[in-house]
Amino acid sequence: AVQNKQAGAEIGRIPVDSIYSPVLKVTYKVEATRVEQRTDFDRLVVDVETKSSMKPRDAVASAGRTLVELFGLARELNMNAEGIEMGPSVMDAALAADMALPIEDLDLTVRSYNCLKREGIHTVGELVNRSEADLLDIRNFGSKSIDEVKAKLVSMGMNLKDSPVGFDPTQHQNYNASLDDDFVEAEQA
Repeated sequence: AVQNKQAGAEIGRIPVDSIYSPVLKVTYKVEATRVEQRTDFDRLVVDVETKSSMKPRDAVASAGRTLVELFGLARELNMNAEGIEMGPSVMDAALAADMALPIEDLDLTVRSYNCLKREGIHTVGELVNRSEADLLDIRNFGSKSIDEVKAKLVSMGMNLKDSPVGFDPTQHQNYNASLDDDFVEAEQA
């Protein structure tokens, strides 16, 4: 320990006599690989340098065994945990049903509905993935339409995606769009 002690080492560092690990160095890299026609596989290349007392293959096998044992301990902790249910929950199923709900079922005004359809927004899930800034970029979709959509989503317990930091809807060009309230576009199929 005296030989491994470094002058000026930080407080709390404990020098040990020696390191007896047979593994000298380990490097790894992940490469893309191809299996038949599929190219979305990865290959792990591990380079292990060891002392002569152990083969690299045995070192990797030992490390794998240790890792499996440690993950086994974590798994046992989870089996006795209270309040954790594995698999899809009832809330997830209800949320998925709400997200798949067509925007027709929101009872929006014709203008709001047509603007969203024209933009390719067909479900509530697609709608909540948009921010207020995104919606204001839609032609003929102004502040009244935003307020209407937000009110419908809040009644379902949902919100629009957060707008970018510093976004002020009152400064957007479409915020107070003075469009004729009697204007109605023909529905597009």
